[in-house]
Amino acid sequence: MSHRPTHPMASDLETSRRGFLGTAAASLTVAGGAQPARSQAPASPRILPTRKLGKTGVEVTILNLGTWRNPGLDRLLRLAYAQGIRMYDTAKSYGSEPAIRGWLQERTEVRSSIFLVTKDSPRQPADLAPMVDQRLKSLGVDQLDLFFIHALGDHNERDGLSWPRSAEWGRAADKLKSAGKIRFFGFSTHHRRRAEYLQAAAQGGFVDVIMLQYSPWLETDAPLNRALDACHAKGIGLISMKQVAGQFNPNGPLPDVLREVERRVPVLQERNLTVFGGLLHAIWTDPRISAACVSMRNTDQIRENADAARRFEPLKLSQIHSLRDASLAHGRTLCADCDGRCMAAAGTSARLDDLTRYLTYYEHHGLRSEARRLYAELSDVERDHRGADLDAARQACPGRLNFAQLLRRVDQHLA
Repeated sequence: MSHRPTHPMASDLETSRRGFLGTAAASLTVAGGAQPARSQAPASPRILPTRKLGKTGVEVTILNLGTWRNPGLDRLLRLAYAQGIRMYDTAKSYGSEPAIRGWLQERTEVRSSIFLVTKDSPRQPADLAPMVDQRLKSLGVDQLDLFFIHALGDHNERDGLSWPRSAEWGRAADKLKSAGKIRFFGFSTHHRRRAEYLQAAAQGGFVDVIMLQYSPWLETDAPLNRALDACHAKGIGLISMKQVAGQFNPNGPLPDVLREVERRVPVLQERNLTVFGGLLHAIWTDPRISAACVSMRNTDQIRENADAARRFEPLKLSQIHSLRDASLAHGRTLCADCDGRCMAAAGTSARLDDLTRYLTYYEHHGLRSEARRLYAELSDVERDHRGADLDAARQACPGRLNFAQLLRRVDQHLA
């Protein structure tokens, strides 16, 4: 693998989950950078390690391929399968459903051995059935393993707390399950209020799975950490996304940064892991997380991350702390811990969380048109960071994002 990043990606069991999460300090769908490959994958890789997906009882591979429209997607799907990945994530807006449909039609034996996830954006219970039918048709399948309401909070923030407790929504989901069109139902979210959405889902009782923007070093008493506990206690399956996206500034001397992180985190050398493989090991050390959804844009990233999954061993708390400290020290573009405290500290209505996320899409994921589209959908008030106290925002941010630098690039590339 080359030294230059391609497209940005992807209990020490003696340490209790609470101990693992016990100090302050990251998203697929999802993505990380590339480093030189450290080891050769076996000639015929076995299925990757699996975990139960909450109360569903289904075993899913701990690594989930997040897909996007891509001229090389056909090849990536086949390689991911050959590398042992058995969970595939898509959505109406991703443009990858047709490629998945073609793959499943060509390799009919594959459908029964994979866990297929897609998403759409119903606004009311009556929207759910026709949208599921559309996704089934687009994928060319009779049943979805998991249907998500996409990006809860982004377009339906007002309803984010009500619908996970709504009997009407629960009945609509149950009807689709009874008809055999979906097996499980849930939502994805990277919204700053996602801790509240998770708590509502834990109370509602009908949500099976949640995919969320996650950090492997949440504070013990952070609202999101408490919400994860509540969902885990209720048997809701939890999938991590955007956990390694934006970890390092692609405009900086990235290879040197990665080598410096390696130097500061000896376990990476000890385990023959790249920095991004180490981040995935930190995520998988949390037993509440069933899988990490990672957007892998080339064959090197698939091989590298599959190798990390195949060789996963829990990290010790001290190792997670070292990885956290080294990562936070180097120009991140996205804070996976975001709960809106940066906006409050800055005294602004500008969506600092979304602005930096869209910059990450542009710079790390290579999704330039999508980043510009999402930026354009924000209101003038949500884009206007003039007068904001960006130094106060940086001090409040768990990821210590340098908003002054990042927002200049937002204005340059997305405005």
